[in-house]
Amino acid sequence: MSGLLGSFPIDASPPRTAIVSETGGRSQIASLFAALIVLVVMLFGASLLAHIPRAALAGILIFVALRILRTKVMVDIFQHTRLEFLLMLATFAAIVVLPIERGVGVGIGLSLLNGLWNTTQARALAYLHVPGSTIWWPPQRGTAQENVPGVLVAGFQAPLTFLNAFGFRHDILQLLAAQQPPAKLLVLEAGAILDIDFTAAQIFAGLIRECQAKGVTFALARLESVRAQAALGRYRIDQLLGPNRLFHSVDEAIKACKT
Repeated sequence: MSGLLGSFPIDASPPRTAIVSETGGRSQIASLFAALIVLVVMLFGASLLAHIPRAALAGILIFVALRILRTKVMVDIFQHTRLEFLLMLATFAAIVVLPIERGVGVGIGLSLLNGLWNTTQARALAYLHVPGSTIWWPPQRGTAQENVPGVLVAGFQAPLTFLNAFGFRHDILQLLAAQQPPAKLLVLEAGAILDIDFTAAQIFAGLIRECQAKGVTFALARLESVRAQAALGRYRIDQLLGPNRLFHSVDEAIKACKT
């Protein structure tokens, strides 16, 4: 099958890897010797394996597990992110209690759910101008920042999907409502928007129409993702924005739209 599909057949085993590492193996020759030993045992010593106690085999596996257990990494995870530490413990328990394939599947599923949860928690933020520069940055303590009258710069630091699109719209409208004096220009700093799915595109288009109906000019800045750019064209959001509403920087967008 690998030959027909042009792929490479591979195999990996943590016990084998750990044993090769412990015995000083540094090249593919170690695997060749291991294969030779297996062949010799199969031909001349297979009957001896039947007399090895399971406890001895378990001891070998425990020995290997202790060598590949990254205790320092686990401590670092616990110190920096308790949620991921709990995910690690849940995966560990699942592998011990369930068949290993199901345990690994549980770990993968929990990781995916964690990623989805993080995506849903993304919020739109109002960016502030750093005086004497062209930089717009999220509010930060200890840094001199200012608003520009009539301008709202907002950023969204996640892909725009059905998971967070309604929250994105809600946040943007709240930021507009809180802006004093009222904003006439809204610039979305889109450097972190890597993609836009169908549902999010419909909500995004509706938000642009709402802003335009209120007399607010909507512009996009730093939309660097090729996939997100393609989505703008695919869902005709670029036509809705109008010509000359996509900019390389926030500063460029403000100068162009305020003139």
